[in-house]
Amino acid sequence: MRSIILILGCVVTNSFGQLSLRKGMTSVGKIGFDLKVLLPSLCSAFGNYFVLVGFFLYGISAILWMAVLSRVEVGFAYPFVSLSYVMVILLSWLLLRENLPPIRIAGVLVICLGVYLVSRS
Repeated sequence: MRSIILILGCVVTNSFGQLSLRKGMTSVGKIGFDLKVLLPSLCSAFGNYFVLVGFFLYGISAILWMAVLSRVEVGFAYPFVSLSYVMVILLSWLLLRENLPPIRIAGVLVICLGVYLVSRS
């Protein structure tokens, strides 16, 4: 049970990290790959509070993931990471007002079914 809690902690911190990065990058704008634009864009991005919080949450997620891998088989744990997709899709719809078409909802349901099946093994 403790391993599942660690896995879910990893999923939650990863998901909120993704949402934080998205929020930060919407205020920074597009990053171009032209060398004259790239460096100023990256400096702007790494100076953004939400981008920094996003990377911090990714770091916490990575530490939790290391704890998970020290306890359970990766073949069992890794499918749970797909719950991050589910969480990001739902939270981006709720918090960021992003689009949620029916086909994406169907995909989320398939992911949930797959995670359920893996958890039963």
